[in-house]
Amino acid sequence: MEVVVYESIPDCAREIRKQVFEDEQGFQNEFDEKDAISTHIVLFDKDKVPVAACRIFHDVEKDSYILGRLAVVKEYRGKNIGSVVVGEAERYVHKKGGKRIALHAQCRASAFYAKLGYTEFGSIEEDEGCLHIWMRKHL
Repeated sequence: MEVVVYESIPDCAREIRKQVFEDEQGFQNEFDEKDAISTHIVLFDKDKVPVAACRIFHDVEKDSYILGRLAVVKEYRGKNIGSVVVGEAERYVHKKGGKRIALHAQCRASAFYAKLGYTEFGSIEEDEGCLHIWMRKHL
């Protein structure tokens, strides 16, 4: 596996997110203004095929880096790839001197993040018909 960090959203990350969030899960507002201020992390398999992506940006109001749009291509799920991407995002934040990461997890994915040391805070919110909860981790 190879990890590549991009300062602007690459086409391969767009395609992964489109497949996962729009085509599979039915979200319609996948791409937003946060993409322009985010660093994008993409994981490639041994054949240089992009298999996972996420974005990360600093939020002054929350005094945290925000991890978002973590997506793993369907055929690669269940292989610890999501954990690898989160780990790469944490390393990126650590290098930038960040102390906290927050994320707005789909409730059905909150157990995944909890295993990685993230804890829930705030109340459950709906986003395009899908329940989400804020989670955070202190680095």
